[in-house]
Amino acid sequence: MSARDNILARLRQSLEGTTPIAPNFDAALVTEPWQYPPHERVGRLETLMEAVHTQVHLSRTGQWPALLVELLEARGIDRLLVSPHTGHGRQLAEHVHAQGHGLLLKGYDQPVEAWKHELFNETPASLTGTLGAIAATGSLVLWPTPEEPRLMSLVPPVHIALLKASQVHDNFYSVQRDHGWAEGMPTNALLISGPSKTADIEQVLAYGAHGPKDLIVIILEDA
Repeated sequence: MSARDNILARLRQSLEGTTPIAPNFDAALVTEPWQYPPHERVGRLETLMEAVHTQVHLSRTGQWPALLVELLEARGIDRLLVSPHTGHGRQLAEHVHAQGHGLLLKGYDQPVEAWKHELFNETPASLTGTLGAIAATGSLVLWPTPEEPRLMSLVPPVHIALLKASQVHDNFYSVQRDHGWAEGMPTNALLISGPSKTADIEQVLAYGAHGPKDLIVIILEDA
């Protein structure tokens, strides 16, 4: 018997003859203090995210591609990592083609080992969707998929996230409840509250040390 099996066996034996304590979870304790009128959720999210150097822009479903191109041009960015298999990826590609923009759209279409150098050194920005957001903490919720792996939001220096205003939740509990996480947890959910940042021993705050140095959120008010 391995050491692991011995440890587990002792733990099981220690529970013999005991009675499990009935759960006494009160959802009100983690929800009621963090509930907001629906019309205030987006504003609170915007305030909290801008307080930590996130850029927040309001747009509409049919207008955000033009806004995105404008934001990239202002930064001198001519390449963007985007999934061609998502609805927003296809919408952006159609806009770029129709308007004749010089923006190069790159898809995450191969294992990371095959293009690691390009991903880490030649990909200035990325666009991803979001699962939603949390008004209480000013956080985005991302659930990475094969179409939009987590490296899309972690590696490029500029991360642009699309968020539907209708998917801004009051608190983290409501995210878990509304998406049924009790029946199936995501393997890797990301909570993003701003650009990557760290502070050294002299308390000097630096951005981009462990991920994107800039976070841009486009909130679709009619979605």
